[in-house]
Amino acid sequence: MFTKNGRKLTAKGVKPVCSFQQVFQSTYLYGAFSPIDGENFMLNLPYCNTDCFQIFLNEFSQHKPNELKVVVLDNGAFHKAKRLVVPENIVLIFLPPYSPELNPAEKMWQKFKRNFTNKLFKSLDDVQTFIYEQSAANTKTSTKSICQYKYIFIRNYWSLI
Repeated sequence: MFTKNGRKLTAKGVKPVCSFQQVFQSTYLYGAFSPIDGENFMLNLPYCNTDCFQIFLNEFSQHKPNELKVVVLDNGAFHKAKRLVVPENIVLIFLPPYSPELNPAEKMWQKFKRNFTNKLFKSLDDVQTFIYEQSAANTKTSTKSICQYKYIFIRNYWSLI
């Protein structure tokens, strides 16, 4: 965990002073956010790898199990591992390389990162508590407004075919 430095407003010529720490502990937040109905599903896991991504997919699959879930992903190696077993009610769609701006979830991650700016946490438990508070404050309305992209809202797509 470390403190993410951000901008701070000060008088002209005055360098801002912020608390800073750099400790090598980490936690990873996996998440899926619906720009259609504002639902979100997040899971805090200890690593960013295929095994943890598999846990996320399995848990996400069990959240509203009768619903088909379309997940937009970048081309991270752990997203495409051959040993990954994608549950039947999840479809993975991969973005073209170097195009994170097309992923609705990226806007949510930007919001989370912005909220971490210039914060000092004493322990990894404090970080996880902060993550929980941030995700609990996330409403369906805010998720929809943050994640909406025009390309997602093609009404009656199937009737056009």
